[in-house]
Amino acid sequence: MWGGRTRALSRLWGLWPAGVLGRRPLSCNAASLEGSNSAHCWNCGGPGGPLRGDGFFCPQCRALQPPDPTRDHFSLMDCNRSFRVDTVKLQHRYQQLQRLVHPDFFSQRSQTERDFSEKHSTLVNDAYKTLLAPLSRGLYLLKLHGIEIPEGTDYEMDRQFLVEIMDINEKLAEAQSEAAMKEIESIVRAKQKELTDNVSRAFEQDDFEKAKEILTKMKYFSNVEEKIKLKKIPL
Repeated sequence: MWGGRTRALSRLWGLWPAGVLGRRPLSCNAASLEGSNSAHCWNCGGPGGPLRGDGFFCPQCRALQPPDPTRDHFSLMDCNRSFRVDTVKLQHRYQQLQRLVHPDFFSQRSQTERDFSEKHSTLVNDAYKTLLAPLSRGLYLLKLHGIEIPEGTDYEMDRQFLVEIMDINEKLAEAQSEAAMKEIESIVRAKQKELTDNVSRAFEQDDFEKAKEILTKMKYFSNVEEKIKLKKIPL
């Protein structure tokens, strides 16, 4: 009986947090410039190249420079590399960066700058969405420490937790009223809040294996949240 339920649970797996946007390929010229290690501006030859801080533009000619390939999301969004993030500050940073690099502001500039603008804007979107949500933020932080959670890791979870997830999914499948849906939502929200608090403490203690275990559980509940959203959509 348990083997059948475990196989059923494995089919529930698979929904990862969204946040990576589609990216239009750069032109050959822009792509080669972005991959260059040159410390000079591609446009005027002055000191420039991929810049850190908020220096997205050449100080001499003000041409937009290629993204810094070594910069992580936390650095880009001016956040400490920590699970705890000030989401208000994060939103302000996002708006600030988009006012600098959004493609709408480069429609009259060179093709190279338009390409760099699209790349910068996409990276900013990706960083913002990744750091905004606790699950994707935690997974990204683990990745920076060389730890990833492969799909299909059901066997690593304890039986009690898997039974809990199965029961919630069964209740969701049988729910026919708004009240029943709200009750399930409330349960899942409370579980995610508890897990978020726990994973925050694990990161503060540099206990990455514990963080990995908790984030794996959060992925299961995120899967349930997506199913709740889909069930709410009128057919």
